[in-house]
Amino acid sequence: MVAVKQIVSDIKQGNIKPIYFLMGDEAYYIDKISEYIEKSILTEEERGFNQMVLYGRDVSVEEIISNAKRFPMMAERQVIIVKEAQELSRTIENFVPYAENPQPTTVLVICYKYKSLDKRKKLAKIVAKNGELFESKKLYENQVADWIRRVLSGQKYQIEPKAAQMLVEFLGNDLSRISNELEKLKVVVGDDKIISPKLIEENIGISKDFNNFELRKAVGEKQIVKANQIINYFAQNPKSNPLVMTISLLNSFFTQLLQYHGLKDKSKGSVAKALRVNPFFVGDYLNAGRNYPMRKVSQIIGLLRDADMKSKGVGASNLAQGDILKELLFKIMH
Repeated sequence: MVAVKQIVSDIKQGNIKPIYFLMGDEAYYIDKISEYIEKSILTEEERGFNQMVLYGRDVSVEEIISNAKRFPMMAERQVIIVKEAQELSRTIENFVPYAENPQPTTVLVICYKYKSLDKRKKLAKIVAKNGELFESKKLYENQVADWIRRVLSGQKYQIEPKAAQMLVEFLGNDLSRISNELEKLKVVVGDDKIISPKLIEENIGISKDFNNFELRKAVGEKQIVKANQIINYFAQNPKSNPLVMTISLLNSFFTQLLQYHGLKDKSKGSVAKALRVNPFFVGDYLNAGRNYPMRKVSQIIGLLRDADMKSKGVGASNLAQGDILKELLFKIMH
């Protein structure tokens, strides 16, 4: 993320703001920035007297301001990091007087996770003027595989496209969880530094043969036997393969397939750009496009909506999730 790199670059160059208000739904970047500030602004010797970590559930805004107004001891600055500051959401606007005139020798870091300030109100405007107002937004799932590749590339690692997609389908767009799993994989990846589907299967527990990615591929190619093998595996392991996730991913696939049918230019590059997928996966849409004409795709999207309702107990209260999936796949592929 460009904004994160800019914040880090500014701090390295000595352009340090008196307030860093870190907010938003994606906790990963909030943690990364606060950790960087915690480790880099003060020396190890200075931290003992001049660095403080507070928690929103334990303090008031007024107590934080009181600490922020202190002068550092034998150091140029003091650093105060407020974690879980979203606990102070009801009184957060009480920071306005301090934000209008922040202590220049204090670096106040406010970690306001899973929420965002109302940018129409005074606090957001004052922080943006006198400090750093950073909003960390969730990535869309179709952006996460590219994020994984960029992160690993920066660390001199590679990941195979299927392996990246397996992580996304298993972990969604939770960057913190994905980052933790990547750290585990980097330990065991070996000298070639390429993360493969097999490595993920062996170390994270995601089956490289029985997962939503392989189901989508089998359905697209009308491989009826393979698709049934996968859904039988899902029925036996429902906790690891929730029906709602499978339906959601199939719905995304067929929605993209509907977009594919509407494209005039069906070249590999054009399809990848229009559907926002890695060029590696374009072949899946070409194959599925031949097997499922536009009218059938429209019908399938309707079937997926019906199955989604049944999975939530509407019209099929006694039907097992495995049976709902088997009925759905039969209707899709016949």
